[in-house]
Amino acid sequence: MVDEDYLPRKRLHQHSHMPYKLKLLVLAIISNLLTTTYILSNGPSSFNLHPISKYSQHLSIPLRWKPSSALLRELNATHRQVTATHRLLTATFRQLTANQRQLKATHRKLTASRSQIHDLTKQLKLNNFIVGALVKDLRHLKSPTSANQIINDPSILNYINDLRNETKLAIGPHKLPLGHSSQMGSDQLYLPIGGACLEYKNELAQYMTYTVGGECPVDDLFAQRLMLKGCEPLPRRRCHPKAPAGYINPTPLPGSLWATPPDTSIVWDPYTCKNYQCLIDRGKTQGFSDCKDCFNLQGREKSRWLFAGGLDYGIDQVLSMKLHGTIRIGLDIGGGSGTFAARMKERDVTIITTSMNFDGPSNSFISSRGLLSMHLSISQRLPFFENTLDIVHSMHVLSNWIPDAMLEFTLYDIYRVLRPGGLLWLDHFFCLGHQLNATYIPMLDGVGFKRLRLNVSLKLDGRVDENEWYFSALLEKPMIELVTILKMASVLGIGQICDYKSIFYLEIH
Repeated sequence: MVDEDYLPRKRLHQHSHMPYKLKLLVLAIISNLLTTTYILSNGPSSFNLHPISKYSQHLSIPLRWKPSSALLRELNATHRQVTATHRLLTATFRQLTANQRQLKATHRKLTASRSQIHDLTKQLKLNNFIVGALVKDLRHLKSPTSANQIINDPSILNYINDLRNETKLAIGPHKLPLGHSSQMGSDQLYLPIGGACLEYKNELAQYMTYTVGGECPVDDLFAQRLMLKGCEPLPRRRCHPKAPAGYINPTPLPGSLWATPPDTSIVWDPYTCKNYQCLIDRGKTQGFSDCKDCFNLQGREKSRWLFAGGLDYGIDQVLSMKLHGTIRIGLDIGGGSGTFAARMKERDVTIITTSMNFDGPSNSFISSRGLLSMHLSISQRLPFFENTLDIVHSMHVLSNWIPDAMLEFTLYDIYRVLRPGGLLWLDHFFCLGHQLNATYIPMLDGVGFKRLRLNVSLKLDGRVDENEWYFSALLEKPMIELVTILKMASVLGIGQICDYKSIFYLEIH
């Protein structure tokens, strides 16, 4: 149905728009007439627009009207401005391109400069080590201090006079029965004692309290703490150590190398464990302790240094780097239970093992295996003459827990006792990532070792963010000393040696 009321309204609405449309039509016709009349009254003409760009320079637009001169001037001025702007933009673009090339060249120069600075920094550190060593030697030569000067110092003499008789007797000095000795340069004999002993008066008095000719107190751990404080060698002399009860003869060689000694071979009083089985079982417990599983000769010790790979160097591999039979005697620093020495003995190489008894009878255990042991701390000067040993080995003990100055002393001492061509085998040296290239590699180079092999690996049982590393290295004492080379250069008239590291590595066979 259609709403009847809607129809009249729709028609009425349509009629209301008709006059409006007629008005628009009339207005459009009048405008066209006026425009045509104006154009015709000025006459037909045309003009060409000046090109405003390279794209419109041939464009001619015929127009049926003639623009005013003011409009032309304005258009030409605009064209000139656009052209000038275009030239300015082109020049700016060329300048930016040139600046970009210059920046790239400057960046390359800066990168090369950084590399040169890094190399110079490493070279400077190496030079500092050498200069430091030379300064120390010069000071020693200029102002040598004799034991006689030290012992006659009033403060030292007063201190010694206050000590108990046994301690005073152990420290000395003692008059020589035959008077002045030209070889010694004195008429007195001085017994060796660590200078730090004098810093611990009460502990020293306790240690030196015993019955002369009687049994020594069983105070191994107390004595070892004194050693680690620098009181080394210890001054106790005139008493007898306690003997093991029920002692029996050791296992004959070569069986003793891999046999657990009998429990009756040592005195167990100072230790937590009271038998070897306890020490063997300790390796199966949780937690960390020094030489935790090294008393179990049938466990991991059985395969140590047999196989090569990564940080692990095999003994046969190392020995093959020298002529057969020229590695004969050596030292293992901090050798635990003596397994390195046992492996070497199987190859007719004699190794002395230094070890401390940290809650375990390491020295007694090593000796029971038929090997040589020395109760010696890392701070002690090595008791060997210079240029005598074929090889020095250390696993874990030489690491970043040692103060840098003391470690440098130890490395120079190792260098001293090694013969020319002798080997230093650093086995699993622990350090932090930044210490490797900043401290330890320059220190080794500064001492004068030649690097035969170096392997580095991240410590896998720690967190990656802790940046903990191990490195193993096989180093050689050069056949020609740097001092000898400098003397040779002086004789030959060579004014400057640029690359002293390459000279370090010269050999004469």
